[in-house]
Amino acid sequence: MTATTETAAQALTGARRNEKVGQVVSTKMQKTIVVEVEMRKAHPKYKRIVRSSRKFYAHDEQNSARVGDMVRIRETRPLSKLKRWSLEEIVRRSSLSQAEETHASE
Repeated sequence: MTATTETAAQALTGARRNEKVGQVVSTKMQKTIVVEVEMRKAHPKYKRIVRSSRKFYAHDEQNSARVGDMVRIRETRPLSKLKRWSLEEIVRRSSLSQAEETHASE
């Protein structure tokens, strides 16, 4: 691809933003969720897989995500001091949140 077709493709689809998949650990703020993303990486010297995790604050406009859900977040412009991500989609609902829904409707 040439430079002009690349910029045209980005203009049509929007800039390619960084995406991560993680688990919601907190929904206590309004329109904000905390997502924990687990990274698995081989240790440079010992070659053993090491798990590390990092928390990201993401914007959830409809307050649709619940604790335990697996979600996809996308990088955006800074929305607040800590929020630089927005909720893209809920990949998988947690069984815990589904059980709470059934008790609430009864």
